[in-house]
Amino acid sequence: MSAIMPARIKETPMARVHVITKPTPHQVEIKAGRHSIAGDEPHGMGGGDAGPAPYDLILGGLGACTAITLRMYAARKGWPLEEVTVDLSHSLEEKRSQISRRLHLKGDLDAEQRARLADIAERTPVTLTLRDGANIETTLAPAEESPAHLSERLDEALEESFPASDPPAVSPGTD
Repeated sequence: MSAIMPARIKETPMARVHVITKPTPHQVEIKAGRHSIAGDEPHGMGGGDAGPAPYDLILGGLGACTAITLRMYAARKGWPLEEVTVDLSHSLEEKRSQISRRLHLKGDLDAEQRARLADIAERTPVTLTLRDGANIETTLAPAEESPAHLSERLDEALEESFPASDPPAVSPGTD
C-alpha cells in the first residue's frame, strides 16, 4: 500500500511587494501595499543613488522587525523601553554574508531586561528567516503581447460576442 502524500499547500503570503524598473539605470520603484519607495544603486555602482540599495533594504527590514518586536515585547511586559535604535552592517567573509546588529535601548531598564531584549532580538521573525534561509521559487510570466496584437484580439472577441449579423438589441426605457 502506498502512502498518500498531502498536497503542498501554499499559505497566504505574509508580505507582498511589486517592483518595477524605472527608465534610469538600476532604479526601481518598490510598492508594498499603499507604500512606495525607490531602490537604486549608489553612484559608484553605476546607479543614481535615488534610494536604498538592495542590501540596504534587507538590513532595513531586519532592523525594522527587530525594533518593532522589541517595542511590542517590552510593552506587553510593561517595561519602560522608550526607544530602540538598531545599527546594522552587511559584509562578506569567505563568500558568506555576515550581518552585524547593534542595539541601543533607551529607557530605565535593568540588566536582566536588557539581556532579555537582546535575546528576543535573536528570535525575531526576519532574523529567523535570514538565519534559516528561504526557499525561493522563480517563475516566468508569459511574454507580453504588443498593443497592436492586443487590439486585434479585442476586435476578434467583440465580433464573437456581438456579430454584425446579430447586433445586441437595446430598447429604450427597459432595464
